[in-house]
Amino acid sequence: MRIFSYIFIIIIVFIGISFATLNANSVAFNYYLGTKQMPLSLLLVLFFGCGMFFGFLCALPYWFRLRRDKRKLKSRLKLIEKEIDNLRSLPIKGD
Repeated sequence: MRIFSYIFIIIIVFIGISFATLNANSVAFNYYLGTKQMPLSLLLVLFFGCGMFFGFLCALPYWFRLRRDKRKLKSRLKLIEKEIDNLRSLPIKGD
């Protein structure tokens, strides 16, 4: 299984290198404080990385809420399992 992950990583690196060589043209990036010349591939990778970062920040509160809910449900499950075990250990009253 480890060999497949190495092959996958090598393929991703190869695609990234070919992407960078195909998009090596320099473009002007205009922002509010000025203009910067940079390769198109670098600009695309920077914006993709920023998008991933901001997406992660937006998902973080939901992740924390899910972890809190999971912790509550686990504690409730332990309590219910303990109650079931106690009920099973009680003797059955016959008529």
